[in-house]
Amino acid sequence: MGEKSVTDLAGVGEVLGKRLETAGFDKAYVVLGQFLVLKKDKELFQEWMKETCSANSKQSADCYQCLKDWCDEFL
Repeated sequence: MGEKSVTDLAGVGEVLGKRLETAGFDKAYVVLGQFLVLKKDKELFQEWMKETCSANSKQSADCYQCLKDWCDEFL
């Protein structure tokens, strides 16, 4: 994951990326940290994305799956 931008996450485009950056989530690994804090819970993560950057259910589901797949592979 390294220093990748938050927009490199699935489901996060330019608009959501800007909203996340404004909220302090400027890198993919920072969003991963929040994902882990929420104990990889899909419902909690999707609710967090909705509240934090107004993500819709598809965007938040795509981002959740991306992070889950990364964790399954590397953690």
